[in-house]
Amino acid sequence: MSTFAAPSPAAPLSSAEINRALLKYIGIVAVAFGVFLSGFVINEPAPYDLYMVALVGVAFLAGLRLSRITVVPLAFFIVILIGGLLTFTQITDYSEAPMYYAVTAFLALTTVFYAAAIERNPAMLKPIMWAYVLSAIGTGALGIGGYLGIIPGGEIFTLYSRAKGAFQDPNVFGPFLVLPSLYLIFRIVTGRLRDLLLFSGPLLFILLALFLSFSRAAWGLMVITTALLVMALFLQSESAKFRMRIIVLSGVAVGLVVVALIVALQVPQIADLFEQRAKVVQDYDGARVGRFARHAIGFWLALEKPFGIGPVEFGKIYGEDTHAMWLKGLMDYGWLGFFGWWTFFLWTLAAGFKIMLRPRPWQPYLLCAWIVFLGHLFVGIVIDLDKWRHLYLIYGIIWGCIALEAGVQRKRVASSE
Repeated sequence: MSTFAAPSPAAPLSSAEINRALLKYIGIVAVAFGVFLSGFVINEPAPYDLYMVALVGVAFLAGLRLSRITVVPLAFFIVILIGGLLTFTQITDYSEAPMYYAVTAFLALTTVFYAAAIERNPAMLKPIMWAYVLSAIGTGALGIGGYLGIIPGGEIFTLYSRAKGAFQDPNVFGPFLVLPSLYLIFRIVTGRLRDLLLFSGPLLFILLALFLSFSRAAWGLMVITTALLVMALFLQSESAKFRMRIIVLSGVAVGLVVVALIVALQVPQIADLFEQRAKVVQDYDGARVGRFARHAIGFWLALEKPFGIGPVEFGKIYGEDTHAMWLKGLMDYGWLGFFGWWTFFLWTLAAGFKIMLRPRPWQPYLLCAWIVFLGHLFVGIVIDLDKWRHLYLIYGIIWGCIALEAGVQRKRVASSE
């Protein structure tokens, strides 16, 4: 008769192993909570700023280190900040400049922190994204409630009859909601029926908040990024069944959006504001010294001012800020900073594009983040982006995934030797 040896019981975890597992869990929760706070920036310094300063400091003191990949964005940001410091030679009022560049340095550090944390623990990506989704739902609820007047004192969550949630501007609130929306769309398209049932509600809720922001940039960003995501998934898959599913779901989604828009436009207040905001060129865009005219003036000025003119100086001179990421780069960071921004953006695009369709556990997060980042570059033509906290998180997600892929390639090379 055959006999089988009883399986030996698993060795108990040592106290050191328990401590490491506990610290790893605490680290994930701490980072996810920071991401959640990024949706509540109605005043500055925001709770997110204070929390992240402490978290980043503790993380690096506790042993978080940069690899040769995650040090790359740090190098770019150093160049950008040096360009910014050179603008000090062009200004006489130093009351705002030091804090302005300190905030840029802080946000740059959050990018490096997120990238390093993700490289060290890839399992952090999922909690980060879900914390972002919860943050979008929370700040979106404030925006919707304020717009509909169902929150006492809810007017602080609106501006110019537009929802702005817990942000200072609807044009930041709207784009903030795009990445979590795109991630939910990814989960619905690639998941099972239960994912469709589970995530459709939160998605529609966030999209309603995005719509009520009446941000043309956010509307365009949502449409373009969704189309790019669907296209990427369609091209990546070789399954005819999956491709048909994408086509069907896309058709249903378009139909639902059209129906929802028709219903919403039955409300006179929404219809009037939608008609006004749907114009490609607003009065303040095409006026004699409007946004586009100031862009032209600014680029000509940049030819005379290689060191820039200093932060917020453009607005003091021409009555409005630059409202263009590229012009802001030239005015606030000089030619050197502008070169640093452009090189960083192009490097990030190229490095992310090269690996974003590879079948990896982190591929969904990289794909969504990269597409939204690309969309933000176009938004930057008409909006200043250099202080948008969620954009630095997106940088961090992309560079964290680039570092993870580099680790995979190093292991392959080592195993083949």
